[in-house]
Amino acid sequence: MKLNEITDNPGARKSRIRVGRGIGSTKGKTGGRGVKGQTSRSGVAIKGYEGGQMPIHMRLPKRGFNNIFRLDYSPVNLGRIQVAIDAGKLDPKAKVDAEALVKAGVIRRPLDGIRLLAKGELKTRLDFEVAGVSEAAKAAVEKLGGSVSVIESRKEKVAAAAAVKAAKKAAR
Repeated sequence: MKLNEITDNPGARKSRIRVGRGIGSTKGKTGGRGVKGQTSRSGVAIKGYEGGQMPIHMRLPKRGFNNIFRLDYSPVNLGRIQVAIDAGKLDPKAKVDAEALVKAGVIRRPLDGIRLLAKGELKTRLDFEVAGVSEAAKAAVEKLGGSVSVIESRKEKVAAAAAVKAAKKAAR
């Protein structure tokens, strides 16, 4: 056997149907689109149309709620931070915040803030500045003599500004 003799099994590669190439092709004249009407033309997209019957997406009940004000935090585990410290990407003496984690490659982007979680083991004393922290993570950091300060999130800033505005309005 030679390289130029290698071929696919018969029928492994099916040739595409060449539409509109005469009556002998079985897809000539109308090209399998039927006769006249909307779907015989180009540029038709009637997905989900069920011939006048109520479409299934309208028959099924609506469920759930999407809160447009929901904050999306980037979760970071203590074990992942320890790996970055061991690799020399994160300085243990500096304050660990969103900017430092992005620079170290621990997270790609901070989204609405960082949420510190307790998965993995932390062996180094660190000072964190994050938007959220789990109780277990806080306990693990403080056990090593570190500190966790929770910074005010965007949501809390908006709420505080609204409260100040309402107080001014009430004072008038």
